[in-house]
Amino acid sequence: MRFLDANVFIYAYYKPKGSLTQKERQMKDHGKKIISEVSQGKEEVMMTVVHLSEVIDILKHAMPLPQLTNLILGLFMLNGIQIRGVSRDEYLAATELGDDLKLDPNDALAIDVMRQNNIVEIYSFDEDFDNIEGISRLPKLKV
Repeated sequence: MRFLDANVFIYAYYKPKGSLTQKERQMKDHGKKIISEVSQGKEEVMMTVVHLSEVIDILKHAMPLPQLTNLILGLFMLNGIQIRGVSRDEYLAATELGDDLKLDPNDALAIDVMRQNNIVEIYSFDEDFDNIEGISRLPKLKV
């Protein structure tokens, strides 16, 4: 199992206004592939409601509400994705961890949840995860 960061959805679904760089094209293609594999049950992932909220906050500007609603409802129906709730105390602890690791609270929450669930790989395009000991960020881009 791997952790699934919100930016994978954002790159997969967000429609850019201009042309994409080679790196952005790779991120978009990888994002679509990851989402497809999760949707087809080929990949098991975990995310939190906080990260799902990040997806909604960005994609609400990129897709019609009915399409966004169907996307979110579809995620909850997939067997290959675990969406974890987060308590107030867990988020507070993640905020403190973020201060130690020099990460924003949501990224630190991902690390904390990963550690609690013995997950060592994260699907993300956020290079801040590259500096976290014991965590491997996927996918590797060829740029």
